[in-house]
Amino acid sequence: MNKTIITVVGKDTVGIIARVCTYLAENKINILDISQTIVQGYFNMMMIVDTNGMEKHFGEMADELLKLGNEIGVDIKCQKEEIFDKMHRI
Repeated sequence: MNKTIITVVGKDTVGIIARVCTYLAENKINILDISQTIVQGYFNMMMIVDTNGMEKHFGEMADELLKLGNEIGVDIKCQKEEIFDKMHRI
């Protein structure tokens, strides 16, 4: 399984989850876990996804999600699980 951590942060607007999830579904990326909160009008979402079925390279997916984020006014970042784990070790 190829796990990736996706974070989405920005001003809350209608359709953020729908747009991100549509992109993932269209690219055969399975959502394993998802958590989202809205604090004083700011949207924050963290997803763990499985990219095994994806036909694109990781960098292409990350670039496309960054572009999608710019279109909808949020910041979308992608990190492979092993890099995320190493960066956040205590």
